[in-house]
Amino acid sequence: MSVVNIPAAEAIARLGGFDAVIDARSESEYAEDRLPGAINWPSLNDAERAEVGTLYKQVNPFEARKRGAHLVAANISRHIAAGVMDKPKGWQPLVYCWRGGQRSNSLALVLGQIGFRVHLVEGGYKAFRAAVLADLPALAQKLQYRVVCGPTGSGKTRLLQALEAAGAQVLDLEALASHRSSVLGLIPGQPQPTQKRFDTLVWEKLRGFDPARPVFVESESRKVGNLAVPEALITAMRASACLRLELSEDERVKLLLEDYAFFAQDPEFFCARLEALVQLRGREQVKSWQAQVRAGQVEDVVRELLVKHYDPGYASSTARNFKSFGDAPVIAPRDRTPEAMAELARTLVS
Repeated sequence: MSVVNIPAAEAIARLGGFDAVIDARSESEYAEDRLPGAINWPSLNDAERAEVGTLYKQVNPFEARKRGAHLVAANISRHIAAGVMDKPKGWQPLVYCWRGGQRSNSLALVLGQIGFRVHLVEGGYKAFRAAVLADLPALAQKLQYRVVCGPTGSGKTRLLQALEAAGAQVLDLEALASHRSSVLGLIPGQPQPTQKRFDTLVWEKLRGFDPARPVFVESESRKVGNLAVPEALITAMRASACLRLELSEDERVKLLLEDYAFFAQDPEFFCARLEALVQLRGREQVKSWQAQVRAGQVEDVVRELLVKHYDPGYASSTARNFKSFGDAPVIAPRDRTPEAMAELARTLVS
């Protein structure tokens, strides 16, 4: 048998050196957050955890442990049948559960008895989470950022995508958060990750960047939808050099109609999202926009949203939050198209 306990920090440093990273927690715990690249082999699934927990409270711990042992043994047997039978003797997995307790130890024990060299994360996911939160400030502060500023519809996301395609280092916080940041930024069919998952995704991106090269990032606020950007990251971004992306109003309207096509395709969804603006723009204005949407005048509503809701105060709020905005050079693609953004990206990278 070969089971080696290692601290979370060491596990993180060696992540690329394991043949598999195995999360022995339930499926909901795994969905909430996990180590990079982890696969889910639950020792107990959600329903089984609830069953054992009920036995523990309503009957006694001994009966709960018997039932839990039966379920864990059956689950481990299935995981071995499905995922281990083709593995060579040199296969080395990293295993963890919530706190490095019975669930991961049970799986590690069986794998170790087979003859595999198993590494077990001391303190489990809880220790990993603490290590991520401790590491994020230093990671965020050691990088140099180029903050892409620009009013709504100016093509910031398109430019970031073009920059990444051109070989630049890009931190797309909206993509990681599955949200387009504004009050209308909810993406249909794409729920946001949990805050824990978002933190891990940001940390994973940051640790992969080369500190000698700039990282392009959009001028986000402190929150992207319901998720908070790590404090050290937002502080570093706001102290960094800025670029001022400009696009004509007509091009901005067309870009938004393309990127938010689902609003035109589902007028009632658009009207429901507009309800979020009642407190800011008043009930009568929102009712007017909703009536226009239902009448098929989506382009008119988008233009009014830019002029009346998004643009007022944009420059002053950006200047207030990003100290280098006033000195930012203007960058202006010839239009909104991916080709134009690609040309601009190549210029910025070169």
